[in-house]
Amino acid sequence: MTPFGITSDGRDVHALTLSAHGLSATVLTFGAILQDLRLDGVAYSLTVGSDQLSDYEGALKYHGAIVGPVANRISNATATIDETTHHFDTNFIDKHTLHGGTTGTQTRIWQIAHHHPNRLDLTLDLADGDGGFPGKRHITARFDIVAGPALRLSITIKTAAPSFANLTNHSYWNLDGTDHMRNHHLRIDAATYLPIDDESVVTGEITSISDTPFDFTAPTPLTLGHAALDNTFCLSDQRRALTKVLELKGATGIAMSVATTEAGIHIFDNRPTYASIAIEAQGWPDAPNRHGFPSIKVTPNRPVIQVTEWRFTR
Repeated sequence: MTPFGITSDGRDVHALTLSAHGLSATVLTFGAILQDLRLDGVAYSLTVGSDQLSDYEGALKYHGAIVGPVANRISNATATIDETTHHFDTNFIDKHTLHGGTTGTQTRIWQIAHHHPNRLDLTLDLADGDGGFPGKRHITARFDIVAGPALRLSITIKTAAPSFANLTNHSYWNLDGTDHMRNHHLRIDAATYLPIDDESVVTGEITSISDTPFDFTAPTPLTLGHAALDNTFCLSDQRRALTKVLELKGATGIAMSVATTEAGIHIFDNRPTYASIAIEAQGWPDAPNRHGFPSIKVTPNRPVIQVTEWRFTR
């Protein structure tokens, strides 16, 4: 554990490194940020990050973080659970909630529960009503480096009262260590996706990828000529066993496959810079307000466990 800096409001941040099987990962206590991920023999990080804490409070405020307690957008910053309507932070165009609001999990100092050479457990407690979300909640994020090599993230959410839980790791990836995504190819095992409106909120429609720019069932080059991506791809209609769903390959030959338990995977191509791509395994956005979307409800009797694994080859 090494000091990483002090936040603008005076909180100490530390960096913790895991290493095994030819893969190393550095995680910050601020936002549970995956700050650096490297393969042995590769001179650059595969995930975009910074050595400056101030960047994570500014332009990189979501990069690598665990965002939540509800990732993505909640329309009109309201949702109902058990006949009670809850109001959240309007931190997106002064109308909707994005990534849990301005005090989301990405802004918190997570506590170190266990730190081993190949495993790290971080915890975070959220008070009832924090950000408008009901229930006193306890969150554990376990980072494991496993054979493959692969990095596995398991997020467990327990609550004292019914609430919503849909967290995700918000890392941006560039497998070539360049300032552009040219020559990367993307494949996604999804037959449908969720269109968005002009406010970047899902419309509620579930649309086939057939004959659209959102068909990534075969490896597809990522270029600026491709339609902009800020959409969720539908992987299943409920949480399921850990399943491989996506592959990203760079010109260097380094490839990353993503497996997840989650029902969706959100892709953001980081325009206009187009220097990296965010790959966010999560439930479907705005689920509490969309009939037929998989539930993101968490209850005292049914904790939520979200698992995502990034596996690397070259």
